[in-house]
Amino acid sequence: MDFSKYRILLVDDETDVLEFLSYNLKREGFQVSQATNGREAISKAKAEVPHLIVLDVMMPGMDGIETCEELKKINALKNTFIVFLTARGEDYSQISGFEAGADDYITKPIKPKLFISRIKALLRRLQDSQAESTHETLQVKDFIIDSERFVVINHGEEIVLPKKEFELLRLLASKPNKVFTREEIFSKVWGDNVIVGDRTIDVHIRKIREKIGLENIRTVKGVGYKFED
Repeated sequence: MDFSKYRILLVDDETDVLEFLSYNLKREGFQVSQATNGREAISKAKAEVPHLIVLDVMMPGMDGIETCEELKKINALKNTFIVFLTARGEDYSQISGFEAGADDYITKPIKPKLFISRIKALLRRLQDSQAESTHETLQVKDFIIDSERFVVINHGEEIVLPKKEFELLRLLASKPNKVFTREEIFSKVWGDNVIVGDRTIDVHIRKIREKIGLENIRTVKGVGYKFED
């Protein structure tokens, strides 16, 4: 896989961290740019449309969570992966990040080999998702999932969801009445190399229900979830 075509934006208020990560990524052939705060990150992301953004959580002013939420509002970045850097391992920090639209977490102190491995795994997922039939439209009765525009249409109303919520809903709706186990959902939506908290799926399901008002998504206690037609 040729990584030289991939653009990565690094965002951290610590310049030594930026230089350290930039050095290791450039050695692998990636195109790398840097930002030292949330506002600068948003500006550069709009201009460069990176494939992946590595974003520090604990930054002064606009922190990583706020920055991620703003980045997710930019339509041109709907397919951009966002990875959080954090020194905190608490579950609530991960949940807040995934609610904001993050795709993965990497904890500090950063080990170069692990960092590069995780970045490559995410970009392979990006490549695989682009190779799949992403233009497929799913329809169950009056409910439509438009994969080309990343839009959900419920009884004629268009609703835009963050990428992970959209992917989760699309997965469940792809096979109505099939029960997807939590393990299947983690693997297909987050990937096998991503470590997320146990409550992550539950949080995303709750958000989907709140935004769409769906009663179709059913919880199968102790197993997982299904989409009833």
